[in-house]
Amino acid sequence: MDLPETSRSLAEVLVSPLGNRWQHVQAVAHRALGLRRVAGLDDSDGDALVASAWLHDIGYAPEVKVTGFHALDGARYLRALEFPDRVVCLVAHHSGARFEAVERGLERELAAFALEDSPVMDALIAADLTTGPDGTYCEFDQRIDEVLARYPVGHPVHRTWTKARKEIGESIVRTELRLSKT
Repeated sequence: MDLPETSRSLAEVLVSPLGNRWQHVQAVAHRALGLRRVAGLDDSDGDALVASAWLHDIGYAPEVKVTGFHALDGARYLRALEFPDRVVCLVAHHSGARFEAVERGLERELAAFALEDSPVMDALIAADLTTGPDGTYCEFDQRIDEVLARYPVGHPVHRTWTKARKEIGESIVRTELRLSKT
């Protein structure tokens, strides 16, 4: 199986009907392709990164949505399709999902998926959080400000980014540092 291509095909089926979300996913995957060169990423790591980038938002698709927490819903769907566990877990935990799980009371459910602390996770976070909703490149702080403006103060996503911004931003810093060394 060509994991990145299989992932792209599935994402296209599930996410392309979602308008700008598809623009975002395509741009995140394109950015992930560029980040494959991060120091320490071999072919397996690079394939996992690109596949996860294609799949990170499939939990928004109506066919996939169960809890309304897209990271968890997407990971459960991928696990049911028997995708590689590493990709499933990267999708489950992308871009600070562990913080949002707490806000939604779903931390036990998310704990069914291993949290990977690695250059691959950092690169996935960097690709996602430096890409705007319409697929354009943006700085991390711009992206988080846009998310905060989109969700009302009491919403779990707004609460997540108010609390997690600094810690998740460190993933972007680590990725940029790795890139500067290549």
